Amino acid sequence: MKKRIFVFLLIGLLILSISGCGKEDVTTGGEDLGFKIGLVTGTVSQGEEEFRAGENLVAKYGKDVIKHITYPDKFSQEQETTIAQIVSLSTDEDVKAIVICQAVPGTAPAIDKIRETRDDILFIAGEPHEDPDTIASRADIILSPDQLKRGSFIINTAHEMGAKTFVHYSFPRHMSMELLSQRRDIMKNACDELGIEFVEIDAPDPTGDAGIPGTQQFILEDVPRQVEEYGKDTAFFGTNCAMQEPLIKSVLDQGAIYPEQCCPSPYHAYPGALGLEIPEDKAGDIDYMIEQIKEKIAEKNGTGRFGTWKYPANMTWIEAGVEYAIRYGKGEIEKFDKDAMLSALQNIAGDTVEMEAIDKDKENFFMIIMDSQIF
Repeated sequence: MKKRIFVFLLIGLLILSISGCGKEDVTTGGEDLGFKIGLVTGTVSQGEEEFRAGENLVAKYGKDVIKHITYPDKFSQEQETTIAQIVSLSTDEDVKAIVICQAVPGTAPAIDKIRETRDDILFIAGEPHEDPDTIASRADIILSPDQLKRGSFIINTAHEMGAKTFVHYSFPRHMSMELLSQRRDIMKNACDELGIEFVEIDAPDPTGDAGIPGTQQFILEDVPRQVEEYGKDTAFFGTNCAMQEPLIKSVLDQGAIYPEQCCPSPYHAYPGALGLEIPEDKAGDIDYMIEQIKEKIAEKNGTGRFGTWKYPANMTWIEAGVEYAIRYGKGEIEKFDKDAMLSALQNIAGDTVEMEAIDKDKENFFMIIMDSQIF
């Protein structure tokens, strides 16, 4: 764990630069903003990438500008705590926007509660767990990977990598989420079309009694069983962040295939799984990180069988959300501005970012695709 924390403290998470922090006035880069932004992420154990993104934003803008809090690890059982945490941000009248990623269960009722007394606050929800209709009617902007397109993209990538079998790890809580269950169905249909055997396996829910260790132990033990049964041309995918590090480790050891993570990013689970340590002078150098991952995978003959997105999905939602929130707080944009949101995303991840509304009735729910990276 110490090594993983060391890595994430150093990488700087994309282009986030360090600037003055701990100022008593609400400033950034010497400019008096006159407002604050609330930021809600998971903890290190439940969502390390999002947590580190929050830390870096606090370092960049100052703790008196970015009010960073976390929701509980067992958020499914502790929704009241999640709600209370989010609502607590609104008690500060200087908070003009709240960015939540991942937007776990409890986000929608928290927004409802806040709007009873504060209709001025902008809400941006990244990686929502609640149904699209539920969250789209509450938050002003929703950001999510295009899970439906990813269903076919991931299977096509696995097929190009040589997969003859595709193993899908999840659990009932995730499969009750509309977009994730639809993506699973699309994956299955894509497998049928390409002649790939689709294998669905229930894993322990990391928010359940066994916690994250129980989920990770199951993954470590089950991947070898599946490779023994189906062979090395088996691709693996898990729907939960806590699964990814043991998945990468075990899939690489077994010589199998790993097309991408649940939340695609070079920084998501790869550094910890591969034992990478990043020199201080390479912090935030994404090309360097990609080369290090390539080298480690090549050492175990996994070249061409592992992938991700070139830019970190959830961290991109967080940084773009904060950039958008600053513009809103300055009065430069309204709560909903599609062009401004796309611009914020492209400032981080480049012009190849594709963004479209999930449907015409939910124009504020943006589904996003970014470039893939094969190692």
